[in-house]
Amino acid sequence: MFGKVAADLLGLSDLGAVIKPENYDKVDADDYILHEDQEKIYFVIKSKSDEYCFTNLALLHLDGDSAISKKRILHRYAYSTYKVADVTLETAGTVDLDVEIKFSLGGTPFSIDVSKKYLEDLKDLYKALIKIAEITHENEISLSFARQSLDMATATVSQIHKAEIDLSEQFKAVNQIAFNWLTDTQKQFKSKDFGTVFDRYMHH
Repeated sequence: MFGKVAADLLGLSDLGAVIKPENYDKVDADDYILHEDQEKIYFVIKSKSDEYCFTNLALLHLDGDSAISKKRILHRYAYSTYKVADVTLETAGTVDLDVEIKFSLGGTPFSIDVSKKYLEDLKDLYKALIKIAEITHENEISLSFARQSLDMATATVSQIHKAEIDLSEQFKAVNQIAFNWLTDTQKQFKSKDFGTVFDRYMHH
């Protein structure tokens, strides 16, 4: 695990540094990765006080030390639960030492200052986050249409009244079909693993 000495040796400061893949097994967040569920680290930004670990399933944010405590808090934001939005990348001016990537997850805003020497790496992360936001938005629209279609089909079936049909059994059958269909549809339009997105855009 990265301690203060390791951070100093790596030249980490209040500005974030992008950690190389060969060091992913040494970052603090690695202890909390769901390796059993094929979770994989794709990008890590670390400063002396904070760590941001982007995996194919979630962002793990290890909060920095507070002024009165050495304790740190680990937050996990699954992309399937916390929608990625408002992704921006602020590049550095001539005299600036840092660049800044901003985004929100489920309404929680993030603003991460990173040394400007990692700008090319951040461009890859920016593209990946933009694509995840686009996919989840399109999936929400598709799922909404699917639910509307199901509602229309259910309403149509409910208008069928035949004396020889046992309505209670009919309701059970229709309800089971609707449940199975919506479950399958939600799986189709509710992405959880974005490994293919990171594989496509991570080049540095």
